[in-house]
Amino acid sequence: MTEPNTASAAPSASSSTSPAARDFAQLPLSPTALANLQALGYERMTPIQAASLPLSLAGRDLIAQAKTGSGKTAAFTLPLLANLNPRRFAVQALVLCPTRELADQVAGEVRRLARAEDNIKVLTLCGGSPVQPQLVSLSHGAHIVVGTPGRVLDHLDRASLALDALATLVLDEADRMLDMGFADEIKQVLKHCPAQRQTLMFSATYPEGVQALATRFMRQPQTVTIKEAHAPEQIRQLFIEVTETQRLHAVSLLLKHHRPVSTLAFCNTKQQCRDLVAVLQAQGISALELHGDLDQRDRDQVLVRFANRSCSVLVATDVAARGLDIAQLEAVINVDISPEVEVHTHRVGRTGRAGESGLAVSLASMDEMGRVGNIEHAQGRAFEWLPLAALQAAEDAPPPLPPMVTLQILGGRKEKIRAGDVLGALTKDLGLDGAQIGKISINEFSTYVAVAREIAPQALRGLSAGKVKGRSVKVRQL
Repeated sequence: MTEPNTASAAPSASSSTSPAARDFAQLPLSPTALANLQALGYERMTPIQAASLPLSLAGRDLIAQAKTGSGKTAAFTLPLLANLNPRRFAVQALVLCPTRELADQVAGEVRRLARAEDNIKVLTLCGGSPVQPQLVSLSHGAHIVVGTPGRVLDHLDRASLALDALATLVLDEADRMLDMGFADEIKQVLKHCPAQRQTLMFSATYPEGVQALATRFMRQPQTVTIKEAHAPEQIRQLFIEVTETQRLHAVSLLLKHHRPVSTLAFCNTKQQCRDLVAVLQAQGISALELHGDLDQRDRDQVLVRFANRSCSVLVATDVAARGLDIAQLEAVINVDISPEVEVHTHRVGRTGRAGESGLAVSLASMDEMGRVGNIEHAQGRAFEWLPLAALQAAEDAPPPLPPMVTLQILGGRKEKIRAGDVLGALTKDLGLDGAQIGKISINEFSTYVAVAREIAPQALRGLSAGKVKGRSVKVRQL
C-alpha cells in the first residue's frame, strides 16, 4: 500500500490528531533527545510537528505549509539532527532563511535542540555582517549552517563553504525568500547540494514559484498543510475611523488607553514610521522605528531592545518586519490599512500566539473603507468599530514604561562569552535575582542582556566594575 502524498492537520484541540499522537515519545528519537525536549519545555507536539515529523524522520522530502509561530523550527531541526553524524566534522545541514533576524532566531533554537549531542557546531552566515569573521569560523569547520541565500552563495563561490557532506537542506519561509528576490540565489545554492539529500521546505503559502522549486529540486515530496494558526476568538480586532490629521495622535491615545507592554505598529511607508516615532517619543512613549533605511547595526539593536521588552512600541514597515517572530506581543496597531488582504491578516496574526489572547487595532480613514470592506469579505465577518472619542479619557494618562532595560556588553562569541557567564556575573557576583534577568542575546562582537528596570542602574554599575568570564568589560545601556 503506497503512502498518501498529502497530510493535513488543524491546529485546534478538536483536531483528529489524538493527544497520544502528539507525544514526542511516539517519535523515533533518542532518549537523550527526548530528555532535552522535556528540559526545554516541549511538552506536546504542535499540529505542524505532529503532522510532519513522522514523515521527515522517515527520510521523506517534505513541503509544509505553516505560519511563523507554529513550531516549525523544531519540525525541521529534529530531522536534520537525526541525520547528523557528530563525529563527522563537515557541514551536514543547511537552513536558508529570508532575513538575518529569522536566521539568528533559528540558529538559537537549533543550538538549544542540539544540546542533546556533544559539540554540535552551528554557524550563522548572513549578509550585513563582515565576511572575514565568517571566513575564520568556516575554516574551523561546522556541522550546521543557517544563513541567507545571498551570503551562503557568496561563501560557496569563494569555496569557503563546501556542501559535499550535506544530508539535509531546509528552505524556511520559502515564499518570502522568493518575494524578496532570492529565486536565482536559491537555485544556485541548490546546484551546489548533493543530489542524495533530504529537502524540507516550509512556506506560509504555496505560490507558483514555490511549486516550481519543489518540482525541480525535491524528490516525491510529501505535503503537510496546517490551516489558519490563529483562532479568531484569540485576537480581538477593533477598527477606529480617523481623519489623516488624527491618525498619529490616535496611536498614542490607544497605547495610553489599552496600555499594552509590547506593541508592533505597522505603517505603509518609511516616512510614516519616522513621523509616528517622533510623535510617540515626544509624548514620553518608548518607541523605535524599523525600516529599510536603517543600517544593520542599528537594525540589530532595535530588534534586540524590542524582543527584550525594553522598548514599548516597534513602528515598522511590512518589508522590514518580515521574518520577525516576537514572543508575548500584546497588541498590533495598523496605523494604515494595507491594500492587500493577506498582508493585513499576517500583521494581525503577529499577536495572539501560543494560546495567548491578543489585540489588533486598525485605524481607517474614509479613503480606506474600501480596503476594510475587502478584509471583512475575506474573513467573512463584520468588524467591531470603536469611536475615537472613547479613547479621549486616556489623554492625560502617563505613558506605559517598558518593564526591562537592555545593557550592551562589548564582547560576544569572538571572546567566547556565553549566556551562563553573563547570568553568573549578575546573579552570583552581584547577587541579583535571576527572575529579574531577561533574555540574553550574543552575536559575534556584542552581548545584550535584559534586566528589570528597577535593577538596571545596579546591574550597569556592577558589570562595569566587575568581570565577565574573568575579564573586565565595557557596558552601556541602550
